[in-house]
Amino acid sequence: MDISCPMCGEDEDLVGTRNADVIELACEACGHAWPRDLSARCAECGGDDIQTVPLAIVEKSRGTQLSIVGTRPVDLCSVCDAEKLLRFHANRPNPLMPDELPTGSRLDQE
Repeated sequence: MDISCPMCGEDEDLVGTRNADVIELACEACGHAWPRDLSARCAECGGDDIQTVPLAIVEKSRGTQLSIVGTRPVDLCSVCDAEKLLRFHANRPNPLMPDELPTGSRLDQE
């Protein structure tokens, strides 16, 4: 996420302090201060209807066998990521599978 001062456009000389559900930002170049909401927003459409779901971390172990070795949380937009959310909810309680799966074996990578 790119953050810059709304007054002078400075994007490096900024400081922030957390205050409940908001980060108070201040520009050290011009002195302007403003709040930044911590609620998740979609980077594509700016929407705030975001769902956090587990995404599978997949590795190829032997032959063609794929193994889920863990999960990590990802934020999905109900508008932009509607297809992924449908896939996730259709296969619950399993994690969402990544868009691209590994192709080579671990031995090929060593």
